[in-house]
Amino acid sequence: MKRLILKSVSNILLLLSDTQFRKLWIALARYRCRSLKPAEAMRFLLETDSDLYLLEGDEAVRYGSGEHPKHRLMRYHDFFIARIKPGERVLDIGCGIGALARDVAEHSKATVVGIDLDEQNISVARSRYAHKRVEYRVGNVLTDLPYEKFDVAILSNVLEHLPDRANFLRKLVQVARPSRLLVRVPLFDREWRVPLKKELGVDYRLDNTHETEYTTESFAQEIAAAGLRIVHQEIRWGEIWAEVMPL
Repeated sequence: MKRLILKSVSNILLLLSDTQFRKLWIALARYRCRSLKPAEAMRFLLETDSDLYLLEGDEAVRYGSGEHPKHRLMRYHDFFIARIKPGERVLDIGCGIGALARDVAEHSKATVVGIDLDEQNISVARSRYAHKRVEYRVGNVLTDLPYEKFDVAILSNVLEHLPDRANFLRKLVQVARPSRLLVRVPLFDREWRVPLKKELGVDYRLDNTHETEYTTESFAQEIAAAGLRIVHQEIRWGEIWAEVMPL
């Protein structure tokens, strides 16, 4: 009986236009909120907001035919490309599906080694973002950093996923010996809903695998603790984009 009711409701919802569906959705959310105390209503809405963010990410990748449109819209690849010289050897840590590694190789005329823990990511990178100056490797950066000399290390939305980050950065500099690191991390204080989520006990992170999300102060402290110094920093799209160097 329950399954029959759910099927009937689903069939009715499919008959609604997008506008009608949204209006119904909002009306139901408003009705739910009115039955709750203010803090409970805010938790309900903010948790829904987090769920929608994840769904938007999935659909964004589908809309982009497998590539998130943030690469195109945020143009953060340009930040890395502009700071890498022709002929330099680059280590792209947590390279994902290889979109950034390919663009760096193509536009900076550098040689890139991309490393990622996810075998599926590397498989996609090798098939979709292959380039004559890019090599993709499967590896855990916490244990499999290559003992090879690189001019530049890229950490694009990677550092926030790692534990004990200051020690990791120290090890990276010792093992790969880059003259500079190009880092992109999310800001905690990117908008008002983030600290409110934290205040109400709602998971505020953009990704539940994040070990941290930064303020400019905590980022500066962590970089200093790793024996590095910030030589350039920008705040864009609710993120820190920085170039750092060993002391």
